[in-house]
Amino acid sequence: MKTTTKLIALAIIMVFGFSAKAQITANEIVEKVYNLPTGEDVTSTLNMTLTNKSGQTRVRKIQQYFKNFGDVEKSIMFFMTPADIKNTSFMNWSYDSDKSDDQWIYLPALKKVKRISSDSKSDYFMGSDFTYDDLGDRKLDADVHKLLREETIDGHACYVVESVSKDEDYMYSKTITWIRKDIFVGMKKEFYDEDSELLKVLTIKKVEKIEGFWVITHSEMKNVQKNHKTTIKLSNIKINTGVSASKFSERMMTRGI
Repeated sequence: MKTTTKLIALAIIMVFGFSAKAQITANEIVEKVYNLPTGEDVTSTLNMTLTNKSGQTRVRKIQQYFKNFGDVEKSIMFFMTPADIKNTSFMNWSYDSDKSDDQWIYLPALKKVKRISSDSKSDYFMGSDFTYDDLGDRKLDADVHKLLREETIDGHACYVVESVSKDEDYMYSKTITWIRKDIFVGMKKEFYDEDSELLKVLTIKKVEKIEGFWVITHSEMKNVQKNHKTTIKLSNIKINTGVSASKFSERMMTRGI
């Protein structure tokens, strides 16, 4: 997210955004992030590097697909390397409603597609620092948002927004997100555990404009309590190529790319 006079007024609003208001609200900021255009479909290659506290690394190569169906957004990823997890796949469906995300994982060794239950959303995904919940789509009204302040990160002016879940049993007591004021992309996010202690920090290293859409191409999630981090880099990004709807099914999870 007429007469000539109205057109001029509209143009000014589009250029200056919310500057006419005394203060943009936290809900408005989060809503603009949530509604950032992504394209009808996206294909990309993902390189995931896991680094433990000793500095040892494990690298995983993943092919992933995304498609917007209007009332639901579907994504699927297939692990290509290393050999011990090759053909593992994960699928997520996020709904444009109050309905919770549906998630599935396929482990070749078990030869069975498993649905991720709500009780398992706090589990970490494939040894990374992302939980299954992190990989889903957080609903706009799931949290109470508060604009804390404004700060600058790497030369970019940001809004700093605190989000506290309305669900007292949620895995994070709160999150704090730094959101760029010019493009409404989150640049940093802190996750606090149930004891309100800092647990993880997500840092966006690089954002690129590809075919008219802002895409996060390099990010890092660090678990500060375990001194473990997951680095993600995207490449071979293609937008609006007409990814088939049939790609997003349990059958495709077992078949692979």
